[in-house]
Amino acid sequence: MSFFDDLKDSLQEAVDIKNGKQVPVRVSHYEIADVKAIREKLNVSQCEMAQVLGTSVDTIKSWETKRRNPTGLAAKVLATINDNPDVFNQLSAH
Repeated sequence: MSFFDDLKDSLQEAVDIKNGKQVPVRVSHYEIADVKAIREKLNVSQCEMAQVLGTSVDTIKSWETKRRNPTGLAAKVLATINDNPDVFNQLSAH
């Protein structure tokens, strides 16, 4: 199963849990990502990161200034990218 299949399955599971059709199999907590450090390690702009993650530049800025914290799938994706920066390149290719 590919990374993208895993993400798709996770999204469907999240919808089912939210709609009460399923209970969580497990609950994971991720450390709050240092988005600015991740972005700088990747050597990408806020705009590039926003495009790849499918969010706005304002969201990236708010994460970097700690006004807001990434949650849910965003937290999981950022933790994955932090552990394996090649994932960002895979996401940017799609």
